[in-house]
Amino acid sequence: MLEDLNMADCKGVPTPMSSTTDFANASIDDTIDATLFRRVIGKLHYLSFTRPDIAFAVNKLSQFMHKPSAYHWKATKRVLRYLQQTSHLGIRIARDGNRQLLAYSDSDWAGDPNDRTSTTGFIVYLGSTPISWSSKKQRSVSRSSTEAEYRAVAAAVSEINWIQNLLSELHFFLP
Repeated sequence: MLEDLNMADCKGVPTPMSSTTDFANASIDDTIDATLFRRVIGKLHYLSFTRPDIAFAVNKLSQFMHKPSAYHWKATKRVLRYLQQTSHLGIRIARDGNRQLLAYSDSDWAGDPNDRTSTTGFIVYLGSTPISWSSKKQRSVSRSSTEAEYRAVAAAVSEINWIQNLLSELHFFLP
């Protein structure tokens, strides 16, 4: 992908995007080739299956696929520069005897300055291998950080229940 965009020799960056990046002030006057932007974002979506570290940035950029600006393209190129520097990273899938499900969840209360919705995230491990993860905006505005956290935990518990049912149907029983 980097070679297609003539970025194979670009200088890398340590982070894909700041979590406080605000695209609300991006000028719409300086539009770019929307087809190229959509194609690159689509490829980044596919890549985020094995590189969840870019999922936040790709999700944020995907919200502007209808009319991307030069500011959005600049942010996209930063994600690509991050991939250049971290091409050796990926998800480690290990075979170990640990048959324990472990989940972590979190939320950022009213983290989106435009609509004040919170973002929920969780990751589920089977032993030391991540098997499921998600990060998405909550559907409604939480009244408190505690409510946002409860919604995050509820999403994680729902995923754990689904995984346990799936594993039991596959005759893989957990202690």
